[in-house]
Amino acid sequence: MAGGRAGLADLRGPRLLNAATSPSPADLKRALAREAAALGFDCIGVTDPGVLATAGEHFREFLDAGAHGDMDWLAANPERRMDPRLLWPGVRSIIMCGVNYGPDENPLALLARRTRGTISAYAQGDDYHDVIKKRLKTLARWLVATSGEDVKVFVDTAAVMEKPLAQAAGLGWQGKHTNLVSREFGSWLFLGAIFTASDLPRDAADTDHCGSCSACQDICPTAAFPAPYKLDARRCISYLTIENKGPIPREFRKAIGNRIYGCDDCLAVCPWNKFAQQGRETKLAAREELRSPSLAELARLDDAAFRGLFSKSPVKRIGRDRFVRNVLIAIGNSGDPVLADEAMRLLNDGSPLVRGAAVWALSQLIGQDAFAALAAKAPSGEADETVRAEWTHCATCP
Repeated sequence: MAGGRAGLADLRGPRLLNAATSPSPADLKRALAREAAALGFDCIGVTDPGVLATAGEHFREFLDAGAHGDMDWLAANPERRMDPRLLWPGVRSIIMCGVNYGPDENPLALLARRTRGTISAYAQGDDYHDVIKKRLKTLARWLVATSGEDVKVFVDTAAVMEKPLAQAAGLGWQGKHTNLVSREFGSWLFLGAIFTASDLPRDAADTDHCGSCSACQDICPTAAFPAPYKLDARRCISYLTIENKGPIPREFRKAIGNRIYGCDDCLAVCPWNKFAQQGRETKLAAREELRSPSLAELARLDDAAFRGLFSKSPVKRIGRDRFVRNVLIAIGNSGDPVLADEAMRLLNDGSPLVRGAAVWALSQLIGQDAFAALAAKAPSGEADETVRAEWTHCATCP
């Protein structure tokens, strides 16, 4: 936690613990659960820092296969991910907390609205990192003041394997799509971790309840699951639209449809969602303007307008150019010739990433002869090699 030793001392305040007042580990854990519920956490569990042996082996296989793509941060210090005790030697217990963000409508229904964009349910409200971390820090301060022991807080921003730790803490299990599934909340849980020097009673790990179901694998538009419980991120639409910094690979463009930030298909199709509940945190609820926004309007965003629309949203972190790239892929998949005007205008955008995507979108919306006529003139004035290559490819393989 920020603040170091001085901050910890301040948090303990006047009721410093001693042998006479310290609660038992079991009492401390029960009080912790009550405090977590009062702060708005929907579930909580405790596990041992040394539980990740098998998950660590699977993570190593994932990295060795190069399935993490350009996410170099995943490959940095993998040993720390595989053993939390290397991240913080003082940890004795790991507290996993979950917040339900169940959407109020089926994300799959939005995919049919081809002239509108689909944003992953988790990104339609405020950035969960900010919401959950603030809440976790409050809970951690309570724990420090009550136990006198040091803590560290993590929300998807450090070398922590949240999903296998959550399974070990009893919050759910990693399904065949590698995401956490809960019998109570389905696919829709944000996770946060508190590492503590307190030795707390452990919860029983959850077990796999996927059975013979393969719905999450079958629905994936880009075949990102080479086998059950294995993900090739390089084929995943969430990776392609968020982490990927370059042009969307041509082989995946049509499969992306109108998904302009992330993809919920494998989450939304899970049968366990029949038990899911709508999230109760208003800051995480979908903003009306982000539920199914107009592709035409999104294509007109400059940097200032992009930042304004996505203020406090996780979408903001990919920047305007990558986002408009995604919008143009969706425009190309819309089947609406009217949207060709938006692609035409963006052929002159300042970003090569946007111009290249505009070329492809235009090639999908106007006749082959009309596009060929444009392509015959446009590449000569294009300075960027990747955009020139886009013109050439689209003219020969529309």
